[in-house]
Amino acid sequence: MDVPLHFAVKTRLVDLLERLGEGAALPPERTLAAEFGVSRWTMRQAIRELVADGRLRARQGQGTFVATPKLIQPLALVSYTEALRAQGHEPAREVVAFEEVDADAELADGLGVAVGAPVHRLERVLFADGQPIGLEITYLAVERFPTLRAVLRPTGSLYRCLTDELGVRFGEGEEVVETVIASPREAELLQATQSMPMFLLHRRSRDVDGRPIEVVRSLYRGDRVAFRATLRP
Repeated sequence: MDVPLHFAVKTRLVDLLERLGEGAALPPERTLAAEFGVSRWTMRQAIRELVADGRLRARQGQGTFVATPKLIQPLALVSYTEALRAQGHEPAREVVAFEEVDADAELADGLGVAVGAPVHRLERVLFADGQPIGLEITYLAVERFPTLRAVLRPTGSLYRCLTDELGVRFGEGEEVVETVIASPREAELLQATQSMPMFLLHRRSRDVDGRPIEVVRSLYRGDRVAFRATLRP
C-alpha cells in the first residue's frame, strides 16, 4: 500500500525533531521542502499535522518550535494539582466564574437533587507552568456543600478542599472522553485556535457511600495533554 507523501515527510520530520531537541526552532518551510525534495504545500501539510499532534508549536511572528512533551493526565479520581506536581510541573488555576445555578434535568440526575435545586457552578482555567491547558466546569449541590464558597481558596485544589475541609471521601467515578472543537470563548480562554483538537471529558463522582459528589465538564488542549488509564482484568 502506498504511503501518502506528506505522511512520509512527517515521519522524517519527527526524526529531525528528536535531533533538534525541545524548544529548538524548526528551519524555514522553504528550506525543509528543498532539503526533503518535496513541494512547500506537502511540507506545510506535514508541519500542520505535527502542530496538531503537539510535536511542534507555532508562535505568531516567531516561527515554529519543537514542543515540550505532552502532560500526562491520569483518568482517575486524583487531584489535578498532585498529578502535575508528580511530573515536575507547576499547576495553577484561574477562576472564571463561581455562581449558583438551577439544576436542569441532567444535572439533577447526576447530583441526586430535584430539578431546579441550587447548584454551585465553578468554572476555572487550568494552567501548567504558566500556560493554559484546560477549562474545567464543576457542578456540586448547594444542599450538600452549603459552605463551599467560604472554604474554597480561589487558587486552591477543589479535591483537597472537599476532603480536608468538608470531610468528603471519594469512592468511585465514571468518565467519558471525546474529541470536540472549542467554541470561540473556550478557544480564547485557552489561548488556542478553534481548529485545534480538544479533548472533552465528562465525569461523575460518588463518595464511599455511593452519594453523588460532582458533575464535571473538562476541556483540554489536544496539543498539550494526553491521558493515561490503568487497566486491570
